[in-house]
Amino acid sequence: MYDEIRKYVRLAAVAAVAAVSLTAQGQTAVRFGDEKSDTARIDALLTEAASRNFSNAEGAVAFFAISFEGTPYGAHTLEREPEMLTVRLDSVDCTTFVETALALAYTNRERRSSWRDFVYNLRRLRYRNGEVDGYMSRLHYICDWAVDNAHRGNLKDATVLFPAYTYMMRSIDFMSANRDRYPALADSANYARLRMLENGYRRHRFPYIKTNDLRNKTTKAAFHNGDVVALVSNLNNLDVTHMGVVVKDETGEPYLLHASSSDKKVEVSKQPLADFMRRNRQWLGVRVFRISE
Repeated sequence: MYDEIRKYVRLAAVAAVAAVSLTAQGQTAVRFGDEKSDTARIDALLTEAASRNFSNAEGAVAFFAISFEGTPYGAHTLEREPEMLTVRLDSVDCTTFVETALALAYTNRERRSSWRDFVYNLRRLRYRNGEVDGYMSRLHYICDWAVDNAHRGNLKDATVLFPAYTYMMRSIDFMSANRDRYPALADSANYARLRMLENGYRRHRFPYIKTNDLRNKTTKAAFHNGDVVALVSNLNNLDVTHMGVVVKDETGEPYLLHASSSDKKVEVSKQPLADFMRRNRQWLGVRVFRISE
């Protein structure tokens, strides 16, 4: 199925030149990789998508996600001061890849085709209440990202719609426990805000699908092409350490389309999702998210 979509994708060349612009959306600062080529590519993707008839929002997510196949992996693309909305199409990590595909799909579902509308939707997905207000306004933890976006009606946790799921309880404090990994946390105000946030995620309970259950035929059938999946970590103070998008082949088998840090690019997993998870023991299962409609 993802091969069929790939035929319609028009990839534009982009450069890794840093640029900063002001959008027309409330004059909020945006940091582009390359403003001219990034905005042109966003407009082209949205125009191409407008000519297609997606049966649901997940189909649009799959279309846009596949357009980034082969894009180089880039770590820490958001970790620059000052904090501002960053748009990078030339390199992505697992989270920025997912957020970019979601924001494009959201814009498409609104029947809009401008990069300015995409920027607005990316900001409201990535930041608390959709507003950029320093480092801690960014939704760093996926548990926090899920709660905030679900509360505002942007996303829904589709995990509970699956035939086999269970609950996990975690106290989330990985960032404060590893403060030295995050330069912005050297600032005492940022650190204090983080600790307050983490206090709200003590004994946080969330649903997930265990790796063993991903092999069930009913579970495989329940996945939509274009579902966002968050991979649940085996670390005891963190919920998720990787994200991707489900793409299903012609038989309906789910695979993971993701920004791979090991292969340094966006790619479809060589094994089906169930086998991919079984061979990577650092993940215990998946959470599933969809755009609210």
